[in-house]
Amino acid sequence: MAKTSGLGATIDVADSGGTSRTISDDITDFTLATPVALQDVTGVDVSAHQKLALLRDLTESFKGVCNFAADMSHYVFSTITTSPNNRAASVYPTSNDSTPVMTANLLFSAYNMARAADGALTFQADGTLADGNVPTWA
Repeated sequence: MAKTSGLGATIDVADSGGTSRTISDDITDFTLATPVALQDVTGVDVSAHQKLALLRDLTESFKGVCNFAADMSHYVFSTITTSPNNRAASVYPTSNDSTPVMTANLLFSAYNMARAADGALTFQADGTLADGNVPTWA
């Protein structure tokens, strides 16, 4: 794959009923993190760290403009407090036809709204890996 920008990204997140909703138009920026836990196994007989890779994880954070229309971002995330079930989420980071996709079942732990001094109403929704499947790019 050639170098590309993040323009034209697509974000799909399931609502509390399990229906996938494309909310890309509401998302202004997002982050994906795929950390790996590390165990230091350095013996006293060496002069540099030795480590083992342990459990993998995935966290996603979506930031955007509040949209109260049916089937859009507020509809998808507002039920987190009452229906904190796992939700399928897919992120296509570019508009390129050969773009990679990260798909995972996430447990969203936060849906926060903020009203800025200039009147902007925005949100942030944070999710983390929920089902024990190793996150992989497809």
